[in-house]
Amino acid sequence: MGILGYKKGWYVKSNEESGDGYSDILIKIQSLGIGILIEIKYADKGELDKACNFALKQITQKGYAEKLTEEDCHIIFRYGIACYNKRCRVVVETERRFS
Repeated sequence: MGILGYKKGWYVKSNEESGDGYSDILIKIQSLGIGILIEIKYADKGELDKACNFALKQITQKGYAEKLTEEDCHIIFRYGIACYNKRCRVVVETERRFS
C-alpha cells in the first residue's frame, strides 16, 4: 500500500466501501480520470486462473466501480490477483466509460 500511496495525486484506500461491498484496494487518479480496483485472492489447490477470474467477477458483481464512475473516472482498470505459495498471477480488464 505504501508504494502506491507515494504517487502525488493518487488517492489510495484499502477496504474502501463501494457498491455492495468493500474492495481490497481502490485507487483514484482524479487528474487523469483513472480508477483502479484490485481484488486479491488465495488460490486453493494452486488454481491461479480460477482465483483471478473469481476476483474479477467479484469486482463486477459487487459494483466496486460505482464509486469511481460517480467521481468522474472514465477509465477503470480491474485487477484480479491470485497467490498460491510462492506463485502469483495477475489478470487485468480495462473499461472505458465516456459520456
